[in-house]
Amino acid sequence: MGWAWPALPNERARSGIQTDRWERGFGAAPGRDRDRDRDRNRDRTGIGTGTGSGQDRDRIGTGVPPAMSSSGCTFEDRCVSVLCCRFCRQVLSSRGMQAVLLADTDTDLYSTDIPPSGTVDFIGSCYFTEICKCKLKNIACLKCGNVVGYHVICPCKPCLLSCNNGHLWMFHSQAVFGVDRLDPSGVNVLLWGNLPDLEESTEEDTSCASEEEYIR
Repeated sequence: MGWAWPALPNERARSGIQTDRWERGFGAAPGRDRDRDRDRNRDRTGIGTGTGSGQDRDRIGTGVPPAMSSSGCTFEDRCVSVLCCRFCRQVLSSRGMQAVLLADTDTDLYSTDIPPSGTVDFIGSCYFTEICKCKLKNIACLKCGNVVGYHVICPCKPCLLSCNNGHLWMFHSQAVFGVDRLDPSGVNVLLWGNLPDLEESTEEDTSCASEEEYIR
């Protein structure tokens, strides 16, 4: 499943995100693709905080370099999402993946594999969680200034050894929402298996576009 990290309590409060429930650790579950396969293929899609199954149940995380992903983890059938800021509706990334917290499958989040270009920036200081030694830093929307997620600056070794999707940029579902991205035909939803590895020009083009402009 996907993995995600918590934001600092004060940053979450500043962005309107609830602080009474902390995600623990570094693992999230890959998206349910609108509940299509919520109970199927529960592979961890990001960096985890432990390699044992007992530990992984309670963890949510981000991701590791794609080359370190386990060969048994496949995410080609996951839908690609356009991620938009809930506060100002700015498009933050055109290649997001929906994920579910392992500790709470009712809590959604999103991740992406390429640093968002011109849409987010770091805020606050780096920090660690109590579960593992991964180094994290919050990211905020450049248009409205609200905290929307976090970046894994330096994954710890246990997380690198966990099954993951190679994503190091995580977005809180309380701060962003996803819109299904269509393939070139404009009819079918684009899947990760058909998504180019690098889309730098696409990321740059969406940096100043609103959600409505991008979808049109």
